[in-house]
Amino acid sequence: MSRRRTGTALALPIAALLALSGCSGGDGDLAAEWNEASGKGYVSGDGSSLSIAPEQRTEPVEFSGETESGDSYGSADTLGSVTVVNFWYAGCAPCRAEAPDLVEAYDEFLPQGVKFVGVNTRDQVAQAQQFSERFEIEYPSIMDNAGGRAVQRAFAGQVPLNAVPTTLVLDAEGRVAHRVLGQLAGTSQLRTLIGETLAETDGGAAADPASDPAPADEATEQ
Repeated sequence: MSRRRTGTALALPIAALLALSGCSGGDGDLAAEWNEASGKGYVSGDGSSLSIAPEQRTEPVEFSGETESGDSYGSADTLGSVTVVNFWYAGCAPCRAEAPDLVEAYDEFLPQGVKFVGVNTRDQVAQAQQFSERFEIEYPSIMDNAGGRAVQRAFAGQVPLNAVPTTLVLDAEGRVAHRVLGQLAGTSQLRTLIGETLAETDGGAAADPASDPAPADEATEQ
């Protein structure tokens, strides 16, 4: 998406992480969709989440691309900050449904230095801009519908992105710490994941689980 403000899951080895898939299939399905430009609708996800313990995370993900505003943006701009990466496109109904939750979380965590970036997987610039205006989104979105979908491929090397929407939380080193496959289960889920990741850094404060009755799902498909 693009620019505005707002229970700890079981950690798995990266091999287990790569084995997980959404309800439409594994990495091969998404890779085929990318390569064939099939024009299908979103690949459905079940909203399951998984978390990776710091010692089990892979190398930082390096990515970059051009935003809907024509600016260059990528991992060099987010390194050192907890970062939320949301894969979306305007015609995806779950993407529209979760947009207000992302905006609310952005507003809440902007003062704490958390960064948000969208990765638009299908649209042209005009569609992405209209979506941002409609939902009052102020964080940037990288237009990844051309140039070999480089951002999607950069993350696919770490985590199987087999659903749109998919939301990732990166730690301050740029490593994938959490993944939600499919639509977010409200702002509380994202708040919990961001809070846990912030708490890993000096001065970070995790969200109070008592104030969030809907904790993130365990790191299994549910």
